[in-house]
Amino acid sequence: EEEEEEEEEEEEGMSITPQLLKASTGEFSLESILLLRLRGRGLGQLGCLGLCSNLEWLDLSGNSIVRLEPLAQLPLLAFLNLAGNRVARLDPLSSCLNLQNLNLAGNRLRSLRRLRCLRGLRRLETLRLRDPSELRPNPFCLLQPHYRALAASILPNLRAIDGRRLEQLRRDAEAEEALSGAPFGYAGAPTSSAGAPTAGGQPWVEAGFWEAQPCPRRRSSILEEAQRQFGEVVRECRELGRRADDSIAQAQRALATRTHSGSFVC
Repeated sequence: EEEEEEEEEEEEGMSITPQLLKASTGEFSLESILLLRLRGRGLGQLGCLGLCSNLEWLDLSGNSIVRLEPLAQLPLLAFLNLAGNRVARLDPLSSCLNLQNLNLAGNRLRSLRRLRCLRGLRRLETLRLRDPSELRPNPFCLLQPHYRALAASILPNLRAIDGRRLEQLRRDAEAEEALSGAPFGYAGAPTSSAGAPTAGGQPWVEAGFWEAQPCPRRRSSILEEAQRQFGEVVRECRELGRRADDSIAQAQRALATRTHSGSFVC
């Protein structure tokens, strides 16, 4: 079934500028920005955000953002919070191959099909589509009661949806099955009297999906940068301490010389 074309909303609000980025982070170079928080700043356009090529952590929640194209230029982005915006299309995020944590709650996503463009994000493990604090959830959250199961079938690498581990969702599904007598292991697929899915029904997770798997360890560049800066501060403090000791020693020698010279005055 072809998805209906959605009318693109007009962009409203401020645009991200180099001046805004530098003032918000204290950095002189946009490429030096690793972490950026622009929550609730009245933003409607991402502007020059794509120039922050080393950005890893980004919070854009509580704005009026519609288009995400500049995010396609952020290959290192690992954390992205877009909650409470006006996003209806996610295609630019398909280039964010390092993305691990994504918050899309409270946007304008009308169909779960919009998540298909994220299939190539192999590191994406945490996804939020609905948040109790958001007064206006994504439309498909209201239209599809089993949207979490469907999202898991589209993005099989996920480990948590809406703050809940998928293992817990599985247990909840089993409990519902026990109470209703109808299998819930399929994403809304009708079942026959024997409990098997009818034609067209597909399991919403692959075999072995629920097995615990070790999460790959990843050294955080943000932590490394913080450690490097701390090391520089320590070295500067040591150098200042050495200079202070030299100045004190010179002052003591000068004072001793004056005292010694004055002892011969009658």
